[in-house]
Amino acid sequence: MAARPFLEDGSRRMTDLTLPNQAIAGKTAPPGEARALRLPTQWLGVTPFFLFALMFLILPTLYLMLGAFQNDAGEFTLENIFSLFQANILAAYWISIRVSLASSLIGAFAGLAIAIAIVRGGLPNWIRSATLTFSGVASNFAGVPLAFAFIATLGRLGLVTVLLNTLVGLNIYAHGFNLLSFWGLTITYVYFQIPLMVVIIVPAIDGLKKEWGEAAATLGATQAQYWRMVVIPVLWPSFLGTVILLFANAFGAIATAYALTGSSLNIVPILLYAQIRGDVLHNAHLGYAIAFGMIFITGLANIFYIWFRTRSERWLK
Repeated sequence: MAARPFLEDGSRRMTDLTLPNQAIAGKTAPPGEARALRLPTQWLGVTPFFLFALMFLILPTLYLMLGAFQNDAGEFTLENIFSLFQANILAAYWISIRVSLASSLIGAFAGLAIAIAIVRGGLPNWIRSATLTFSGVASNFAGVPLAFAFIATLGRLGLVTVLLNTLVGLNIYAHGFNLLSFWGLTITYVYFQIPLMVVIIVPAIDGLKKEWGEAAATLGATQAQYWRMVVIPVLWPSFLGTVILLFANAFGAIATAYALTGSSLNIVPILLYAQIRGDVLHNAHLGYAIAFGMIFITGLANIFYIWFRTRSERWLK
């Protein structure tokens, strides 16, 4: 007997279109409509990066670390590590640390002043664009071209040296300056440390919210109090992290130092080059140990940089 479309009171009967849960669960999608297996093609774009890092960073680093604990026969030894405490090697590490620390501090403070001026100094936008463009180029200008530029500028017959001696009678070499010395190499490193600081610290300064300044002004804070109690604590982790990054950047530089000073300034990268490639001082495994010491110092610096960077990003979010 067919179902009655109307109830006894004359209202229309509602048809139940729902299916039992077991019926729904029992139905499967047709084979043609099943989701196709997707290959992880999104990883193909970063594959060259991982291959490059594996071939030119990870594997060479592991090879150097392994060689630092081996002798010529391939046997395990700690002699190479103990040799790092020789007077000339410790002196090379000390000079490299001093040059890296001095250039990073000078570059950090000078770059911070430039970054604050172009971001919050009320300067025209084209000055910011020009400064950032130049900083991006100058931060990668190193090696033989940079060494030649400073020799042509501050060498004994350099342009600035001759102009100072001719115009004001100041002979900087007679007063103790020497481009092939600690301060000469430090000033040369500062050339690429300052723009690198500008490039890194500008996003942190951009992250300072305008509302913070308005809130401080509403509460009666002076500009000096705002900078001392708000800006400096927020920027401090970014600043310290960038100083550490600049230190690591200078500590591993060799091309500029070798082209500028040769072997007259015994820094660690030049000593490492002499141990691995030299004809007289050739001792590959001692060179591996020196490289292991450099990896340890730069790795420790990068760990602190990542830690400070994480803290600064937490504040700027």
